[in-house]
Amino acid sequence: MESFSSLIRTASHEQHVEAETSTFMGDLLGGRLGVDAYARYTEQLWFVYEALEHAAGRLASDPVAGPFIRPELFRLAALERDLAHLRGPGWRAGVSALPATRAYAARVRECAERWPGGYVAHHYTRYLGDLSGGQIIRDRAEKTWGFTRKGDGVRFYVFDGVPNPAAFKRSYRQLLDGIGADDLEKQRIVGECKRAFALNTAVFRALGDEFPLSA
Repeated sequence: MESFSSLIRTASHEQHVEAETSTFMGDLLGGRLGVDAYARYTEQLWFVYEALEHAAGRLASDPVAGPFIRPELFRLAALERDLAHLRGPGWRAGVSALPATRAYAARVRECAERWPGGYVAHHYTRYLGDLSGGQIIRDRAEKTWGFTRKGDGVRFYVFDGVPNPAAFKRSYRQLLDGIGADDLEKQRIVGECKRAFALNTAVFRALGDEFPLSA
């Protein structure tokens, strides 16, 4: 029988590819967009992680979501350093969420409040994605805009608390396989993973509309 972690991975593969191959991300990583587009993307991430991590303390003792709350994954402080570097010390006054980002963050909050299994779906799609694909973004950002290697501007992608990402991802998948959920609940969680990818892709699309490449 297929393990739950591979079920999740297989089920969300299509959306994963769609998110990774969005034109905005392609243009950003291809160096065709300015640092302002990168800063705007970083802003959107801040709203999503604020929703994810704001709930973490409350969910730490939850039997379903609790085992996934790992402080070494937290990204908010790193994002805030990056935004201070990208937008200046007064960055908070200028950040704004795109409507797609507001919808994404609202769904994360809703799951955090009402459905721990759904929260795990968002936790998985974000943090495991950042541990994997995020390293490509960091490398390109450093080269394109001259950020210090693993320094301010790209700290979001630097997981100092995870010295061995491959081992960490293995242990995370073991947690998924042992999740306290029946088959029906597991199907719902897989469905929420797909929704998380769709919400993320909608943010990329909105950013693409805001930063169109002149033909």
